[in-house]
Amino acid sequence: MSTTAAPHDELDDDEAALAALGYKQELSRSWSGFSNFAISFSIISILAGCFTSFGLGWNGGGPAAIAWGWPVVALLILVIGFCMSELVSAMPTSGGIYWWASKLGGPKAGYYTGWLNLIGLLAIDASVAYGCATFVDTVIGNYSDSWAADYSLTRVFIEFVIVLAIAAAVNIFSSHLLAILNNISVWWHVAGAAAVILILVFVPSHHASVASVFTHTVNNTGFFGGSTSGLGFIFLVLPLSAILTQYTITGYDASAHLSEETKSAANAAAKGIWQSIFYSAIGGWILLLAFLFAVQDEAKVTAAGGGSIAIFSQALSSNWGGIVLIISAAGQFFCTVACMTSTSRMMFAFSRDRAVPGARHLSKLNASRVPVTGVIVSAVIAVILTLPALVKVDIGGAPVPVAFFAVVSIGVVGLYLAFAIPIYYRWRAGDAFKVGRWSLGRKYRWMAPLAVIEIVVTSIVAMFPTSTGGAPWYDNFGWKFVNYTPLVVFGLLVVLEIAWHVSVKRWFTGPKSTLETPPAVEPAAVDTTAV
Repeated sequence: MSTTAAPHDELDDDEAALAALGYKQELSRSWSGFSNFAISFSIISILAGCFTSFGLGWNGGGPAAIAWGWPVVALLILVIGFCMSELVSAMPTSGGIYWWASKLGGPKAGYYTGWLNLIGLLAIDASVAYGCATFVDTVIGNYSDSWAADYSLTRVFIEFVIVLAIAAAVNIFSSHLLAILNNISVWWHVAGAAAVILILVFVPSHHASVASVFTHTVNNTGFFGGSTSGLGFIFLVLPLSAILTQYTITGYDASAHLSEETKSAANAAAKGIWQSIFYSAIGGWILLLAFLFAVQDEAKVTAAGGGSIAIFSQALSSNWGGIVLIISAAGQFFCTVACMTSTSRMMFAFSRDRAVPGARHLSKLNASRVPVTGVIVSAVIAVILTLPALVKVDIGGAPVPVAFFAVVSIGVVGLYLAFAIPIYYRWRAGDAFKVGRWSLGRKYRWMAPLAVIEIVVTSIVAMFPTSTGGAPWYDNFGWKFVNYTPLVVFGLLVVLEIAWHVSVKRWFTGPKSTLETPPAVEPAAVDTTAV
């Protein structure tokens, strides 16, 4: 039901800016600029992505691909972040990506963007929670031989559901509690990553050489006979390693989705996006280099499926390895909580504009002003997306989490394609685009197209099979090896296209105002705090 706006002189700057976008202040605006930065930093979580998706980088290129690939890809992601910072400064709303696309490209652009963003966020929820469960199980196994001996995918899946349930419960309590947890998470990630680096520097008996870290390559996919040379390796195998970086440094759109709960959002949310990327990129590279230099035997890491845990078991005693695993598992839990917060806020905003089935329920807030139904639905869908993880998959004699890698890729493709759409339309708008307090200046002219190209290339790579077993033209093909990202993404696009022409285009007109009479608000002055 629409609500008449309060008189203009009763609104503070944030409420007035939100009213200018057509919305009443409903969510509790209790987050500081640091808290806004903290949630994106927590979702990026180098204690999650660097640990759980390390195998993608190792199997698709090895030490050299990780050592060189991380800074290159991270720099390109920072360009994407700068473009999004400019957009959120101009339009600080929980709808974020979807809202920008709708206003710049029309209802259809917004509809597609919203659904891509939502499926990407749901997949990120699933992947981070599953990674957390895997590490929790490994921590327990590290201190209990019987637990380790009885390992099963079913047990890990149950732990995954428990992690999601706890994260959902924490989210339902209050926005204020979440802000506190995210502030704690920042320091846990900083101190935890520093502790892991120091352990890997001082505890191992010896370290890999600089040459092995920066020049040795691995092809553990089975493609091209395991060759690490030639055009096939360079253009089809090596690009897979980029998903390590692209997956780890994602989810920073949370700063946009939480902008309606952030004070001075036009400036704070913009900084939250690019600063979370920048600091995570530096910390993540140092952390990954510590992993690589701690490798005692490259061949054994490869034989174990390329996972980071194989490095810790080589280089560290059970006690030291247990500390590293505990630090990572806790960081991954913080990340799961933050991911669910971002997802539920995006779902709330998208439902507020009646673009999601069950919108009336999903857009409701409880007494603490939290979208409870959105939190619960997010957890349930994450479980459904990860059901294939119950199927055991061995590649080269080692268990490989193919389903986990697929959910990772779904998150990467969904989120980044959603990012590309408003960035493209902002570029099309040119100098006519009304900037907010934080602006790129004229740099958008080259940053925006570069960002879109990077996203398109990476999205294509994320759909590649990760082993010969997932490629139909190989004799060992099996559905359990398949990277099902293309099935989910293209399936979603087909459903959206059919729904658009059959029904949606007749009633969906984009963002809907919750105000009967939005106050006349002057747009925020341009801050020359450009990049």
